[in-house]
Amino acid sequence: MANIQLKAVRKSYGAVDVIKGVDLDIRKGEFMVFVGPSGCGKSTLLRLISGLEAITSGDLLFDGERVNNVLPSQRGIAMVFQSYALYPHMTVYDNMAFGMKLAKAGRAEMDARVRRAAAMLQIDHLLDRLPKQLSGGQRQRVAIGRAIVRDPRVFLFDEPLSNLDAALRVATRLEIAKLKHDMADVTMIYVTHDQVEAMTLADRICVLRDGVVEQVGTPTELYDSPNSTFVAGFIGSPKMNLLTGDVARAHGCETLGIRSEHITVVPDGSGLWTGKVVHTEDLGSDNYIFVELGQAEPVIVRQPGKADVSVGTTVSITPQPQHLHRFDDQGKPVQGAVAA
Repeated sequence: MANIQLKAVRKSYGAVDVIKGVDLDIRKGEFMVFVGPSGCGKSTLLRLISGLEAITSGDLLFDGERVNNVLPSQRGIAMVFQSYALYPHMTVYDNMAFGMKLAKAGRAEMDARVRRAAAMLQIDHLLDRLPKQLSGGQRQRVAIGRAIVRDPRVFLFDEPLSNLDAALRVATRLEIAKLKHDMADVTMIYVTHDQVEAMTLADRICVLRDGVVEQVGTPTELYDSPNSTFVAGFIGSPKMNLLTGDVARAHGCETLGIRSEHITVVPDGSGLWTGKVVHTEDLGSDNYIFVELGQAEPVIVRQPGKADVSVGTTVSITPQPQHLHRFDDQGKPVQGAVAA
C-alpha cells in the first residue's frame, strides 16, 4: 500500500488550466473516490497520479517520495479503464499473465497469481476463453484480474463500470466491493460520475469542481454536512432540494437546502409550504412527489411505500427543521441557529 500526497498539483494544456492547485492526502489502504461533473478534471487527476500525464507544477509523493518524474511502470500502480483493453487474440489466462511475462516472472509464481486472482473474481472457469466469448461484466473482471496479478501498491479505476448495463453494474460493483475487503492493504482510487458507486464503495469521497477540490469527506459527511451548495446539489440521488427567494430569506439565508426524505406531507393542509404536484415517481419501496413551489425546480418529496397523491393536486408540505441547511450568497453554510 502507499500513502499518496498531492501538494499544489497543477496541470495545464497550453493556456488552459485543468487542475488548479490540488492539495490532497490519500491514506494507505484507503478507497478514495473522485466525483464531479463532466470536465471537472477527475480523470486528468487520476492520470497525473498514474504518470500517464505529466504534472505542470506541484509535487506528487508516494510514501513521502516525490514521484513526478518516475515512470508509470515504476510507481507500483495498476490501472483499470472503462474500456477493457483486453488483447482479443489472447485467452483470459494469457491476458491476465501478460504483465508478469513482460516482467520475466517465474512460471510457477505467475500461474499461482493468475489462478488466485481468477478465483477471487469467480472467473477461474473462463481462463481458456477468448474475450469475444465473454459478457461485458466478465471482460471487466478479467481487466480487474489483470491488475490484481501485478500485485500493485495502488489501484486506479477510471469509470470501470460505465460501459455495463444496469444489472451488470450492480454485479461488478459488488465484485469491486469484495475486492476492497480482500485487498485491504492496497490503496485504491476510483473515478466515477455514479452517485451509488461513490456512496457505497468509498471510504472517502473527493468532490472536484472546475479543477479544484470542493470537499473531501466520508459519504455520510458529504451527504449530511455539505460545505457548499455545489456539494449539496451534487451528492445524493435525488440531489438536495435548494430553495431561494422568500422561502430562503424566511430562514435567514440566501439558499435553503433540504433532502427529499426530510420533508413531510401534511394532510390537514397546515404545512409550511403549499404547491401543486407536477410529477410522481413510484419506485415500489419509495414514492417521489415533485411539488411546484415557484422555484427554479420542483421540490422533491420522498415518501416510503405508496403515496396517494395525483398529478395536479395541491399538497401541503413541511421540512423537518433539524435537517434544514442554510447557505449564504457565496453558497457556503450559514453558522448559527436555524430561523423558525
